[in-house]
Amino acid sequence: MSPSAPVLIFPAGMPRALAYLEHCRRHGLAAIGASSLAYDTAQAHYPAWLHLPYIHEPQFAAALRAQIQAHGVGGIFTPHPVVWSALQRLAQEGALPVPLLNPWPLAEELAPFHAAQVQADRCAHLPPELASSVAARPALARGELVALFRHAHAIPGMCDNDKIAALASIARHAVAGDVVEIGSAYGKSAFVLNRLARLYGIGPTLCVDPWSGSAAVQHDAGGLVDACLPHYDYAEMLRAFEAHLLPYAAGDLNYLRLPSVEAAARYRQQRTVTSAAFGRTDYGGRIALLHIDGNHSAPAVAADVAAWTGYLAPGGWLILDDYRWPFGDGPRQAGDAWLAAHAARVAAAFVMGGALFIQLQ
Repeated sequence: MSPSAPVLIFPAGMPRALAYLEHCRRHGLAAIGASSLAYDTAQAHYPAWLHLPYIHEPQFAAALRAQIQAHGVGGIFTPHPVVWSALQRLAQEGALPVPLLNPWPLAEELAPFHAAQVQADRCAHLPPELASSVAARPALARGELVALFRHAHAIPGMCDNDKIAALASIARHAVAGDVVEIGSAYGKSAFVLNRLARLYGIGPTLCVDPWSGSAAVQHDAGGLVDACLPHYDYAEMLRAFEAHLLPYAAGDLNYLRLPSVEAAARYRQQRTVTSAAFGRTDYGGRIALLHIDGNHSAPAVAADVAAWTGYLAPGGWLILDDYRWPFGDGPRQAGDAWLAAHAARVAAAFVMGGALFIQLQ
């Protein structure tokens, strides 16, 4: 296909058709929309437009070839399974002069589900059984693991598959109590924590994040992280967090839009959190899982650890994200210091997915 030849997108009004139109615009590719409808509101989105008969009509193939020749079309993108199948058959018969640019549409749409199945099967073997002070509850069924990975990866974030597997493992060895996350961003790890807490009956989830550019300054080595911060829209990030978590929350998740240390003081004084998005959530004041993934500067991580670890229940878990971090060693410093100071209280500790996991006796 010549780079200058336009792509024909048909039918042009489907969501994935419009997404492909945006792909063409980003890559400087010419695109023509096509529809069999007499009036299609999608036409307004396209720089060029044409009408085609319905694929079941006898004149469809001849009309399509005529339009391809008239407009110099170089390839066809179709998100519609029936249209794709019909065009594939024309291609096999030698009656389609240009290539189909996408594989079977459902293969693309189901790719995240297939990837989640692979990760779920891998998760069943990682990590190995923990030497935990809390007896293990049954591992999640395969379907629950598939759902956990599938829905987690629909949310932007840096929580990788190994970390999700580790979180699923430690949830089996969790005591009852609150689940607190410091630094939630778009809500990916918050979803994982909340889902696991519900499946294992651990307790409600509290997310703490100022969603503020000034609070995100890391003072990282080399300044690469800080240099990218202006690209984030923190008000949008909070709106996205709410949208990502609303379908899953059931009165057992809420957030405080505060810096971590201020939120810890609020948690000490008031155990009820109310927000317009999630309503009212009651917390117990005893933390079963504490996930610290806020500002990674050494002073900030140390402050988070000091502010929150005193609420950890016996048998509770402390998770320090990015213990292995290429841009600095704030989480490692805090984790090593905490382990050295509280060695007698540690029942288990390991690193996976770049995070340090510590369970108290």
